[in-house]
Amino acid sequence: MSQLIFENIHIIENDLDAIQAAYQVADFALEGRNERDQQRLLPFAEVDAFSEKGLGGIRIPKKFGGAFVSNKTLAQVFRIINKADSSLGQIPQNQIALLNMIDIMGTDEQKHFVFNEILKGKRLANGGPERHTKDTKTLNTTLIEKDGGLFINGEKFYSTGSSFAHWLAIKAIHPDGHVVLTIIDRQADGVEVIDNWNGFGQRTTSSGTVKLTQVKVNPLLIFDERKLSNQTNYRGAFSQLIQVAIDVGIAEAALEDTLSAVKKARPIVDAQVEKASFEHYTLQEVGKSVVLLDAAILLLDEAAEYLDELDALDIVSNEQAAKASILVAEAKVYANDAALHISEKLFELGGSRSSLSIHNLDQHWRNARVHTLHDPVRWKLHALGDYYLNHTLPARHAWI
Repeated sequence: MSQLIFENIHIIENDLDAIQAAYQVADFALEGRNERDQQRLLPFAEVDAFSEKGLGGIRIPKKFGGAFVSNKTLAQVFRIINKADSSLGQIPQNQIALLNMIDIMGTDEQKHFVFNEILKGKRLANGGPERHTKDTKTLNTTLIEKDGGLFINGEKFYSTGSSFAHWLAIKAIHPDGHVVLTIIDRQADGVEVIDNWNGFGQRTTSSGTVKLTQVKVNPLLIFDERKLSNQTNYRGAFSQLIQVAIDVGIAEAALEDTLSAVKKARPIVDAQVEKASFEHYTLQEVGKSVVLLDAAILLLDEAAEYLDELDALDIVSNEQAAKASILVAEAKVYANDAALHISEKLFELGGSRSSLSIHNLDQHWRNARVHTLHDPVRWKLHALGDYYLNHTLPARHAWI
């Protein structure tokens, strides 16, 4: 059995423990956030802190040694960390979602091995969708049999967190023609991780390229994705719940900086008030932002609580899985709008000085704009309308 990845790793025992750990990581991450964002410095120490606090395995089932915190607590953990630094907060979301998929697809032997390693501090990142394909589900990466072994070849992009990972999760076409999820060693021969992500937001997520050339794959770490469609599950709603929490965390950070910026701003002369915080139109806009954010948080909590209800069931119906996706979609719409609206209004209400580079307040809008490009809300609204008008159940995949 392998040794701990970290000497003093904390094992999360319950929901309160997870929330306290999240605050500790957030406090540490906030200290250097602006410098990292402005200089594109990857948060290695901060990701290590996340692992050392035991947050990487908080949704691992209790039978495998994890705390299996509630979905509501999971959402709160991601809100807390993303409020401090949304680049850091985005990095582990794929690990949490992938572990949920492995819990659905894997055998007990596979789950015991993977979950045990994660609880020791091992990190899992995704080799993301491929570029220059017709859509995000189309794959050119292949798994081949050669000389009695299995090898993977391909190239991935949007590989969030790959620079920090011990393992990479790679989807590929099996020799028999179906899609499999493979887990490979980040340091294996033939693996090249390139930190070439250059988006204007979420700058330090290490969401770049992974190149795979004749990389040997352990047969124990191959998962048949057909099992995801052979049984009703709500893995899409679960994955999206984390994305919503990221957007809410960004909105919370933007609102906090808005309040601070307004208190430092000079009032418009026509307002004839002593402070900008007394301006009538400013009060109105801040009020709108607060209501929008509160609504997003309430919808996020409502969706998480419904997922918690489903977690308690042995079997989930198609209708229940659909309702989970719909509730998360509703939260996503409000979280999207809150993150973008509040981060943009910050400058209008904070005045000219809020645009100075030294304050780095533009990071909230940049991060919100880039992250909300994931799973665009126009399709969430389409799914909502079709569900409530025509009772059409939403598609079952990771993006709804």
